[in-house]
Amino acid sequence: MSNRMWGGRFAEGPDAIMEEINASIDYDRKLYRQDIEGSKAHVRMLAARQIVTPDDAKAIVQGLDTILSEIESGTFTFSRALEDIHMNVEARLAELIGPAAGRLHTARSRNDQVATDFKLWVRDTLDTLDDQLSELMQVLAEKAELHAGDVMPGFTHLQSAQPVTFGHHLMAYVEMFARDRSRVRDARKRMNESPLGSAALAGTSFPIDRKMTAEALGFDRPTANSLDAVSDRDFVIEALSCASITAMHLSRLAEEIVIWCSAQFGFVKLSDKFSTGSSIMPQKKNPDAAELVRAKTGRIYGSLQGLLTMMKGLPLAYSKDMQEDKEQAFDGLASISLALAAMTGMMRDLEPVIKTMKKAAGSGYATATDLADWLVRVLGLPFRDAHHVTGKMVALAVDKGVELHKVPLEDMKAVEPRITQEVFSVLSVDKSVRSRTSYGGTSPVNVRKQARRWLKALAAEKA
Repeated sequence: MSNRMWGGRFAEGPDAIMEEINASIDYDRKLYRQDIEGSKAHVRMLAARQIVTPDDAKAIVQGLDTILSEIESGTFTFSRALEDIHMNVEARLAELIGPAAGRLHTARSRNDQVATDFKLWVRDTLDTLDDQLSELMQVLAEKAELHAGDVMPGFTHLQSAQPVTFGHHLMAYVEMFARDRSRVRDARKRMNESPLGSAALAGTSFPIDRKMTAEALGFDRPTANSLDAVSDRDFVIEALSCASITAMHLSRLAEEIVIWCSAQFGFVKLSDKFSTGSSIMPQKKNPDAAELVRAKTGRIYGSLQGLLTMMKGLPLAYSKDMQEDKEQAFDGLASISLALAAMTGMMRDLEPVIKTMKKAAGSGYATATDLADWLVRVLGLPFRDAHHVTGKMVALAVDKGVELHKVPLEDMKAVEPRITQEVFSVLSVDKSVRSRTSYGGTSPVNVRKQARRWLKALAAEKA
C-alpha cells in the first residue's frame, strides 16, 4: 500500500523501526498553535492572490480553528503514523472539510512550514525569557536598594578582599542579567524574518505574497534566500547560546547562595519554600533549589552542544537530521525558564544575616587597601611603598593574632614612624565602603542610585 503522505513514489509503507525513528509527533505537537497560526496566514494569502478560492480558504480557516479547539480541549487524537504535527493537522482538516484541505499545502513545503513554526515558537519563548529576566532584575534591585548600606566581605579567590555592601553584590547580578536580556532581545530581532513561502528549497512558481504572510505572523520581513531559509537553525542555536550564558550567571549566584547558607558562612537565610530536609538528619535545611539551578546549567549547555554538533556537517538545504533540533531546544529553553523562575522566588524570599556579614567583612584584613590608600593620601607615599608598608603591618597583625584595626599604634609606628591615630578612622568597614564613591563603586550612595535607576527603567517598560 502506498504512503499517502509521500505520494505515489513509494509502493509500501514504512517499516515499524523506520516509523519509530522517523516520527516526531511525540514532541513537535508542542508547535500546534504556531502550525495552525502559520497555516491560516498562508491560506489567507493564497486566497488574496487568487491561488485558492475564497470559499476554500474560509473552510480551511474554520477547520483549523476547530482543530485548535480540539487540541486545547484534549479531544484531538495524534497519530504517530502521520509523523509530525503538520501532517496530523492536515489529515484532521481533510476529515473535517474534505478535498479542499489538500489546497492548503499549495506553494509551501514542510521544510518552510516547520522553519516558520519553530521560529514562531522560539520567538514566543524569547519573549517569555525577556519578561522573566526583567522580573528577576527587579527583585534583585529592590533588595539591593533595601540593603545598600549593609556591609559584607568582598572576595577574590574566595578569600576576603575588601568590604562591599550586600546591595552592591546584588547589583552586580542585575548588570549580568541586563546583558543577558539584551542578548535575548538581539536574538529576537535577528531571527524575526519569515521563511514561509520558501517552499522545499527553491521557492515556488505560484504568485505568492511573502510580505503578506510575514506581516500577518508578526515578522519584520520575509527571508531573502530560500535555501538559507529552510536550512537555517541559527535562531535556535542563538536562543540556546543566550540561555547558556544566562544559566552560567544563574549558576554563579546559585553557588553563592549554597555557600552563604552554610553554617560556616551563615550570611543568608533561605526560606522553607526553596529548601528541603534530610530523611536521616533532622537538623538539615538544604538549599536544593539553588543546587538544582546550578545543575540545570549543564543540561542547557548540553542542548546547545547537541544542536551545534548536529548542524555542523549538514549540506544545504534541509536534511532529516534537523528533526533533532526540537527536543534539544524544548528541553534547554524549558530548563532556563524554570531556573529563572526558581532563582526569582529564592531571591525574593532570601534574607541576609546582617550582623554575621558585617563581622566577616572586618576579618581577613579586608581594610588593608584602605590603609595603603591612607598612607598615599595623607603621608604622600608612592603606592608601591605604601603597599609594602601595609604588607608589613598585616604580617604584624598575623603574628599577634589580631585584626588590623587592633594592632597598637606604637607597633604601627615601628613600621612607619609618621603614622598617627587618624589611621584608625579608615580601618572600619563602614567607612571603607562609604569611601568607595567612584562611579560603579560600593558606596551606599552609589548602590542606591544604581538600584533606583534600574527600578525606574524597569517600571517605565511596563507602563
